[in-house]
Amino acid sequence: MNAAAHDDEVHITSFVVQHREGAGAALAGAVAEHPDLELAIAGPTRSVVLCESADRHAAMDRVEQLQAVPGVLNVLLVHHHAESRQALDEPLSYTNASAPA
Repeated sequence: MNAAAHDDEVHITSFVVQHREGAGAALAGAVAEHPDLELAIAGPTRSVVLCESADRHAAMDRVEQLQAVPGVLNVLLVHHHAESRQALDEPLSYTNASAPA
């Protein structure tokens, strides 16, 4: 794949962050520092963080940055999806069997 194709990609990654009780504020602060991160679920000892970026290396950079947050015990990359920006902007078409209820 050429460099131009990589520039057109959107990478969506989800992480489960295991942390000590009381570390949620530090985690939320670290997430707020990065516009490509979102704190999707904030729990007392586990949280879910989403990353959406055009940079295919951003996910691993964010893992390292989240691991450095005081009170964070582990960062698990749960899912990574890459797709062209054009494909993500296209409307979904459903067949009768796959249409949402």
